Amino acid sequence: MTMEEKIARINELYHKSKNEGLTEEEKREQAELRKEYVRSFRDNVRAALDNVSILEEDGTVTKLRKNLKN
Repeated sequence: MTMEEKIARINELYHKSKNEGLTEEEKREQAELRKEYVRSFRDNVRAALDNVSILEEDGTVTKLRKNLKN
């Protein structure tokens, strides 16, 4: 299942929960899909931050990731 399909399923379950309620199995599915989405989002943000560099006043370039470890 692609991330787009997972998001569509999360939304489908959300709308169903508001209209008619979810079964226990659907609640578990929704929770698992949300966990996967959040994990993927965090990984994407970390990957983006790994590619950020800071140009210091003295002209040197420092990777942001190196600064975050301090």
